[in-house]
Amino acid sequence: MSTPIDLHTLKARQQAAWASGDYAVIGTTLQIVGEHLAEACDLRTDERVLDVAAGNGNATLAAARRGCIVTSTDYVGSLLERGAERARAERLQATFQVADAEALPFDDASFDAVLSTFGVMFSPDQSRAAAELARVCRPGGRIGLANWTPEGFIGQVFKTLGRHLPPPAGVQPPSRWGVEANLHALFGETAGAISVTPRIFNFRYRCAAHFIDVFRTWYGPIHKAFAALPADAAQALERDLTTLLTRMNRAGGASLVVPSEYLEVVVTRR
Repeated sequence: MSTPIDLHTLKARQQAAWASGDYAVIGTTLQIVGEHLAEACDLRTDERVLDVAAGNGNATLAAARRGCIVTSTDYVGSLLERGAERARAERLQATFQVADAEALPFDDASFDAVLSTFGVMFSPDQSRAAAELARVCRPGGRIGLANWTPEGFIGQVFKTLGRHLPPPAGVQPPSRWGVEANLHALFGETAGAISVTPRIFNFRYRCAAHFIDVFRTWYGPIHKAFAALPADAAQALERDLTTLLTRMNRAGGASLVVPSEYLEVVVTRR
């Protein structure tokens, strides 16, 4: 008999992982994804927009630049502080509030658009998170998502991590959100339509060693993975990541440019 998954404990561990390092160092490089998503959702001035699992606020800032009334949420308060710093620097208006993607503290149909870039896909209870996105979005509103795919580079990074530190049995991988059929299953009858566009984000670093150094220092899941492994196992993980980076590098030996596929998703709320 399989043991039920303790989602509360898993979420606490994930929260600790994302709070370690400083994801903002990585997140800032992904700003273009938020801009593309804001355009895909056709955001309008004065629309009410919620950014869920916002990290340091890429989609938040993109929506604020378009004159929206933005609420930025995450369960890691220090990341929201980074987003608030960025908003102040650009003289943009947004509200920042600590909130759990699986239990959003907002009334039904509170927002015209609900966004998440590489955020809500990491929620342990995926069905509940999708239901919360749909609940707070008004009928006819848009849910805009950027989700890494299983086959893309970041999807492969997490598979590599999983070989060295296997996740609890029965846990759904975050990259499930990067498969169109799964999106239809997650949103079900709450979706009037789902539009999916494959896109590429290019990770640009000096070399494989530079990428690994940055990510093991600042990117919570990789930071925690290296910290949890004994020295020989950490070296094995580093070798596997180097092999993956080298295989996917399209810049030759002079630099590192690794394309990573993601899905740009717009769900129209029924």
